[in-house]
Amino acid sequence: MEATELNVVTGAFSFSGRFITERLLAQGKAVRTLTGHPEREHPFGSQVGIAPLDFDNHYALVESLRGATTLYNTYWIRFPRGQITFDTAVENTKKLLLAAAEAEVHRVVHISITNPSAQSPLPYFRGKALTEQAIINSGLSYAILRPALIFGPGDVLINNIAWLLRRFPVFVILGAGDYRVQPVLVGDLAEIAVAAGQREDNFTVDVVGPETFTFNELVHLIADCVGSYAGTIHLPPGVVLFLARLIGYMTGDVVLTRNEVAGLTANLLVSDSEPNGVVPLSQWLRDNAASVGIKYASELTRHYR
Repeated sequence: MEATELNVVTGAFSFSGRFITERLLAQGKAVRTLTGHPEREHPFGSQVGIAPLDFDNHYALVESLRGATTLYNTYWIRFPRGQITFDTAVENTKKLLLAAAEAEVHRVVHISITNPSAQSPLPYFRGKALTEQAIINSGLSYAILRPALIFGPGDVLINNIAWLLRRFPVFVILGAGDYRVQPVLVGDLAEIAVAAGQREDNFTVDVVGPETFTFNELVHLIADCVGSYAGTIHLPPGVVLFLARLIGYMTGDVVLTRNEVAGLTANLLVSDSEPNGVVPLSQWLRDNAASVGIKYASELTRHYR
């Protein structure tokens, strides 16, 4: 591969896209981002070209992708908002793929989720499966990466659990708390994504870290690392969602959704595959105990403001 090859990353100023961009730049690659927030401050200066992620302007989308060898697609939504639903997100991804094919992009590396299913009753996981199928049918060379729970600097779930544990005397656990998660460091995901971009074969792989926790174990691990003495209480899903809405009013954010509750308790954030992430969450928490959970990480601020 030439050092001057152009790579396009959707959402380079957001979370996983930012770490993918950092690794591409470290390898001497040229990077352009497609973003819904072209005016947002970012750490890359003039190293990254910027184009709007406008799904309704096919011509502009094609031109913004022209000349790229690889598209790293992190676009998705965590929950519906306004006119954007999971069905809309699927259709938007199809528009992006159509533009990539017309622009003669060689390969797409797509960030999905563990355990997607076109038959899933959960719109998030069903939409992810439909998006994967669109990629497979696109005619583009592809790698589909399925991370479980992603953690790292600026993540939403681990950081905000720590934030709650630092500020409240009691932490509410959904149901029995015996459902499992398999966290993977965002930096490990980025390394795997960039390596996937250099390959030619089509493949789909789960991306998971070396540790698996029940949710009970996860909460207690985070509490120990940040020095929280908060107690825990187990409550039914409806009550937990109500309390999450109250905290959402306080923070101006969507803290937890019904889809997330169902996916978590159905053990959809864990894999039977061999771990390919390297950094254990327990180690990362110990190394970052002084900073994790100090500030609330807002999903609405990141994607809609």
